Amino acid sequence: QVQLVESGGGSVQAGGSLRLSCAASSYSRNVIGWFRQAPGKEREGVANLFIVHGRTYTYYNASVEGRFTISLDTTKNTAYLQMNNMTSEDTGMYYCAADWAPVGDRKLLGSKAYESWGHGTQVTVSS
Repeated sequence: QVQLVESGGGSVQAGGSLRLSCAASSYSRNVIGWFRQAPGKEREGVANLFIVHGRTYTYYNASVEGRFTISLDTTKNTAYLQMNNMTSEDTGMYYCAADWAPVGDRKLLGSKAYESWGHGTQVTVSS
């Protein structure tokens, strides 16, 4: 498994921004995902990034499309989730995950597609 450590969470007011980081022991996987889980709700996929022949393909939950951006810096083995124009609905524990996935399955993947997970970082948005 890949070791993943999230950071960058915190408290922000509605309309504000945060950038989460996910440092990996290595990114010897072809898909990286960000998930979140609010109290009393199921974990949901926020965004994921596929690496295919040196190109990246990104997919987003409709609720964050246009506000969040997933990216990867391979020189630092670190993935990022830039979150802008945040709302109270973005509150939750955020997790990053990594695994191998068939190139033909390029889409927003569910949690069962991932084997390696971080421990999460808390994000709280106040209105």
